[in-house]
Amino acid sequence: MKSWKDILALAADYLRRQDVPDPQIAAELLAARLLRCGRGFLASHLEKDVPEAYLEAMRRGMAQLAKGEPVQYVLGEWDFRSLTLACDRRALIPRPETEELVERVIRFVKGSEKHAKPFIVDVGTGSGCIILSLAKELKDGIFLGTDISPDAIALAQENAARCGLQERVRFAVADGMDEFDPESVDVIVSNPPYIATEECERLDTRVKDFEPRSALDGGVSGLDFYERFIGDAMNVLRPGGAAFFEIGEGQGEALRRLLMDYGFSDIHIEKDFGGHDRYASGVMASLT
Repeated sequence: MKSWKDILALAADYLRRQDVPDPQIAAELLAARLLRCGRGFLASHLEKDVPEAYLEAMRRGMAQLAKGEPVQYVLGEWDFRSLTLACDRRALIPRPETEELVERVIRFVKGSEKHAKPFIVDVGTGSGCIILSLAKELKDGIFLGTDISPDAIALAQENAARCGLQERVRFAVADGMDEFDPESVDVIVSNPPYIATEECERLDTRVKDFEPRSALDGGVSGLDFYERFIGDAMNVLRPGGAAFFEIGEGQGEALRRLLMDYGFSDIHIEKDFGGHDRYASGVMASLT
């Protein structure tokens, strides 16, 4: 019988030969999921024998990875800020860049006396990672996630229950914000589809073939969502309320113009850690 140290070495070598990204990390993540521990605690298991059932599970996971399935979907869960969320093909994989989008919303809410108990709407909620994190980290508020996909909403509701937030966060299948009263929302936040249709065809197969196309494809220019929803945001945001969007590389100036055209002020286009346009935000100007 082989030890975990042996199996991890064999697994990493196999995944490397199959061109799986970060093969050592992927192998360790599979093992940690089976052992129900963090990667950092694997060292305490390295000399232990691997039971046959775990060995078979490792083989199944490695086969999925070799076929191109993202490790997050193979594991069935992924960490996002302080939460561990169910993760599958019903929604995009939560990414570190989106964690920073959440951080920007939190800073805005905490820095504004007007929004001590904000009504926050996460449009295109997917797995629910954004709105659930906001509900977890903000002391008070009303939290709603919407998505056009019933499957995504089902996943988000599962994650709310998983995180003990089902009483604080509501979800709804919706396309647009026509049902909202004018000047009723304090914050709109979204990580929408922003990749141009033609570019979607050139994405890594681990993204293109597994993550939902509707959450990626932003139309011919990649701006379809923003051109529609920024107008909605203008109608439903309270004066002094704000909209926060994740955006694609090179879309910063287009978003700046759109936000200006719809009457937003205090507009910010910010870059991610890689130096690319990634975040757009603006405050709904007061009429007084």
